[in-house]
Amino acid sequence: MTSLTIKNIPDPLYQELKRTARAHRRSINNEVIVLLEEKLLAKGRTPDEWIAAARKIRSKIPAGAITEEDIENTINEGRP
Repeated sequence: MTSLTIKNIPDPLYQELKRTARAHRRSINNEVIVLLEEKLLAKGRTPDEWIAAARKIRSKIPAGAITEEDIENTINEGRP
């Protein structure tokens, strides 16, 4: 396995790394590996996967539970 040395990490970034490592009960090294894996090896969803996920969520909403008026009000909420 390869080793990596990172120099000149800004202190606020290092403090946040320490905080998240502690919160996840990991060493700083393991936290860095997990973060790199999440960022660099994450597989994005294809459009078909997004559509399938949206349909699955929609299937759980009873018919008529959300009206056009509800949608309109939500869109306009907070607008001048």
